Amino acid sequence: MKSRPAAVVFIFITVMLDMLALGLIAPVLPKLVLSFLNNDMTRAANWNGIFLTVFAAMQFLFSPVIGVLSDRFGRRPVLLLSSLGLGLDYIVMAVAPTIGWLFLGRIISGITASSIPTAFAYIADVTPKEKRAGAFGMIGAAFGIGFTLGPAIGGLVGNTNPRLAFWVAAGFSLTNWLYGFLFVPESLAPEKRKEFSLGRANPVGSLVLLRSHPDLWKLATIQFLAYVSHEIFAIWALYAIYRFGWDAWSIAKSLFVVGVCTAVISGGLTGRVVAWLGEKRTLYIGQFFGAVGMLIAGLARSGAVYVASIPVISMWNISFPAAQGIMTHHVSEREQGELQGAIGSLRSIAFVIGPFLFSWTFAWFIDPKHSFQLPAAGYYLAAALLFTAMFMATRIKQPQFAAASTVSPGVPDVVPPEGLTSGTVAPMIEPKENI
Repeated sequence: MKSRPAAVVFIFITVMLDMLALGLIAPVLPKLVLSFLNNDMTRAANWNGIFLTVFAAMQFLFSPVIGVLSDRFGRRPVLLLSSLGLGLDYIVMAVAPTIGWLFLGRIISGITASSIPTAFAYIADVTPKEKRAGAFGMIGAAFGIGFTLGPAIGGLVGNTNPRLAFWVAAGFSLTNWLYGFLFVPESLAPEKRKEFSLGRANPVGSLVLLRSHPDLWKLATIQFLAYVSHEIFAIWALYAIYRFGWDAWSIAKSLFVVGVCTAVISGGLTGRVVAWLGEKRTLYIGQFFGAVGMLIAGLARSGAVYVASIPVISMWNISFPAAQGIMTHHVSEREQGELQGAIGSLRSIAFVIGPFLFSWTFAWFIDPKHSFQLPAAGYYLAAALLFTAMFMATRIKQPQFAAASTVSPGVPDVVPPEGLTSGTVAPMIEPKENI
């Protein structure tokens, strides 16, 4: 692939600010919901579940649509419209007079956040195949940074007025749109674009692409198991409260550790590990660490050991960019947006299934009505899923060029815009953060 100017820094900033904005409203959204419902906690809990479900549903429906649109019209207009739409959406939620308007805002947020796969397609456009895993890891670090800073800023600015956090989130998104409008080049050449098709944009039809190659389908299955396993973090705080008696501050500190470990490992290690071991081994070694970390968390008899599981689980982050890197090798340059959209749909399905699966497992195994109790059953289930994914990963083929790569570890072969330098997932934090 010929190197050409590409705003990789913009993609990093886009993902980081999107995660920052989403994380920023996380601690204040429940307060705003409660204010609409006269502080009725039961109704607020039901609405919170509705918000999570509709957000995931929008991602499932629109990730392939936006991905295919980016294959047809280019990555730049899709990313810019997303940043603009997200910023305007936060303004709608900031001034929402009723919970119905807030619900509308969550629908729009789910649609606009579906552009994250387009950011990964942009990276695939401008990065040689053998260096994509390292570049994806760099973008993964943006998830960790956004997740680390977002809730802290949201809690600070929204402590007295929850709506203020939405205004700050809008400011981040609109600033990002302005930067992209002024400085970001297009990454997909006109001759590499593909006609829009409803079949490809259909969330179910888009999965057909994943069946186009045996290894691609295996990788999709591996990723799906990993995405479902990641949703164990839906019960991270509840388990800590039940098992160790943690308060809100203890939970916040543990989440800060998650964000730091995610950013450091994704941005600092992924490229180096891939250059050293190749994508295939990086994939299953990362899954091994994730499974072992889940076992440590489940076996922990103290809060300190529970926290100590975080760095081990966070090593799992090296596997996600490796898997995405291999998957991009199996489709043409004209299908990168469709591929990332299909992956986004898989992630959204897991987002719907996973929280319910692990919440139900946790509730069942602590129910005093049952003679057999095992509070950590969810962590053991997640470990089993990851071990299954790991063994499947040993059966895929290693891309030949990865072993022969002589690139500097972690440095994507792209040229940032003039005047900028290229920089730089909770365990694998996605565009939604449900921890």
